[in-house]
Amino acid sequence: MRLAQVIGQVVATVRNSRLGMDKLLLVQLMDSKGRPEQAVHVAVDNLGAGNGEWVLVVTGSSARLSIGSEGNTPVDLSVVGIVDEVSSAQGMNYQKGS
Repeated sequence: MRLAQVIGQVVATVRNSRLGMDKLLLVQLMDSKGRPEQAVHVAVDNLGAGNGEWVLVVTGSSARLSIGSEGNTPVDLSVVGIVDEVSSAQGMNYQKGS
């Protein structure tokens, strides 16, 4: 699992039938200090995450299995949790709503 921040949405009304109609989010993965990495990714979200929220994402076969597709959906990145807070020895890195 990796931490990521939601920075937007992708709308694609025409898509592969195996993809379903789950929301597609633009996310930036976070480094070990809670800073966003440069690359932007698209993740499938069936939990309802919103802009600015931190989320837990999984990749590869875990992403395909996490959306209940028996592993046959063309997905590389999926949201599996919406983060409430992240803390480390240096203190609070993120707290939802702050």
